[in-house]
Parts: sequence; C-alpha cells; structure tokens
Amino acid sequence: MSTAKLFPLIRFLENDLSIPQESVKTALRHPEHSTQLPMILWQYGLITLEQLDRIFAWMEMA
Repeated sequence: MSTAKLFPLIRFLENDLSIPQESVKTALRHPEHSTQLPMILWQYGLITLEQLDRIFAWMEMA
C-alpha cells in the first residue's frame, strides 16, 4: 500500500471505526505494515472480523 493511501486508511480506522491510536501504532510497528495493516490489526485482536470487513470494503472504494 502506498504512503498516499496509508494516511487516509489510518484516518478511517481512527475516525470511522474508533480504533484507538495506540492500536494503530502497534500495527504500524510491524515490518509489513504497509501492505498488511488490516490483517495485522485483526491478527493481534485489535479489531473484530466485522471491522476487518468494513476496512476491506473501504479499501475497495478508495
């Protein structure tokens, strides 16, 4: 995922899904964060499967 798309995704995660900034920061520390951010959040239990679905839907439209 390009940096240009990463910032809007982070805004979506924090503003629309109310995912805490600390959770996003934790996922961003992962070496593959730029391509796998939604999956990392889910694997660490920081988001639900429903939220993961919403993220993928948002990414398709972005």
